[in-house]
Amino acid sequence: MKFKYFIPVVFVLALVIIEKENNIISRVSDKLALKQAQLILPPDSALQILLKPNQTGSWVFHPRTSAPVLSSLMKRRLETYSSQPDSVQKLGPDSVQPRSKRRHILLLATTRTGSSFVGEFFNQQGDNMFYLFEPLWHVEKMLTLEGGGTNATASAKAYRDVLQHLFQCNFSLLESFIEPSPVDHLTSSLFRRWSSSSLCADSVCGPFVPGGFEKFHCKTRKCGPLNLTLASESCLQKEHRAIKSVRVRQLETLRPLAEDPSLDVRFIQLVRDPRAVLASRIIAFEKYRNWKEWATQGDVPVDDDEVRKLKGNCDNIRTSAQIGLRQPQWLRRRYMLVRYEDIARFPMRKAAEMYRFAGIPFTPQVKEWIAKNTQVSQTEASGVYSLQRNSSEHVEKWRFNLPFKLAQVVQRVCRPTLKLFGYKVVNSERMLTDRSVSLIEDKVFNSL
Repeated sequence: MKFKYFIPVVFVLALVIIEKENNIISRVSDKLALKQAQLILPPDSALQILLKPNQTGSWVFHPRTSAPVLSSLMKRRLETYSSQPDSVQKLGPDSVQPRSKRRHILLLATTRTGSSFVGEFFNQQGDNMFYLFEPLWHVEKMLTLEGGGTNATASAKAYRDVLQHLFQCNFSLLESFIEPSPVDHLTSSLFRRWSSSSLCADSVCGPFVPGGFEKFHCKTRKCGPLNLTLASESCLQKEHRAIKSVRVRQLETLRPLAEDPSLDVRFIQLVRDPRAVLASRIIAFEKYRNWKEWATQGDVPVDDDEVRKLKGNCDNIRTSAQIGLRQPQWLRRRYMLVRYEDIARFPMRKAAEMYRFAGIPFTPQVKEWIAKNTQVSQTEASGVYSLQRNSSEHVEKWRFNLPFKLAQVVQRVCRPTLKLFGYKVVNSERMLTDRSVSLIEDKVFNSL
């Protein structure tokens, strides 16, 4: 009887052993194939091992692809991608498309300088522009200390590295700063996703899940969580890339971006009268409650943290501008200074100058958006975050919102900055509110 069951048991065990060996061989073969692809095959071919077409025909990474592997493969692909002749660009498996020289544009500003409005000049460019709105918001949020603020050295390096990765269409480093952490490269928490038309386009808009929650959802259409792999693929297909940020304190910290041979970065620094900036922040931000109290009662303390922060902001902006305007070798033909007041008064002309500086065609689509959004009524332009405005009126509005005593404080701590950018000092409340007196000097900053 024992011998009767012995043969079947041995047979079953043999099958199990063979199956396990096959699985082991299969896994080893897969790893060897991937390794050989990385070392021997072109980067695009290596990527195809981890790519698969989805229902729409787009190529997506396998959902279990780890961030380090994705980062490594994307880097290899980009090295070959950027070294190709300007006449040919690989878009994906078995496809090519002619292209002109790629530009990378970084719009640098501080809060309440009109940067969201100016950023739309590039967001509205169309299908050949990949635009990102404030991706460094996630980095700042994670690095913020318990008492507020960030470590300047640590944040500067993180900002630079994330920007460098994003200009290369690599989202893996940004993923590490997004909370909650993306799962399988999917996130419902990318800050202001709806401010980037590229992230709400057909190629990136995944299936909408009824009842699903996305904090910064697309406003013009229903999309599911953002697939950062699809975002990378979409970015690679675009001819130019632009990023807007209000979080970089010093232009000098971005020098490695300018010297990166794989990039062609153009820095556009947007500035605005510090008095107008303060007036706007007092209205928009709750944390400026001390300034609100000083505006209605009492004098501003001479030696106060808020006043020192204001001075620090002005000094950082001025220092960056001085470096840019000196045009050191690493910034030669890569830096442009633009005053918000000039854009508000002459939006079409200044936009054309910015596009000429960037080396990108100024399209009818952008011109139409500018014309539509700079000639609106006061009612249409309401709201502190509105992108619509009557430019000629908006540029002077702050003069009737900021008390003269607060204007004096700004002038005292930011005088060198006011002088550099061509903003006139006011000597009385009457001068402050007199529309016939311009506070903006005619000044040329760039040789374009």
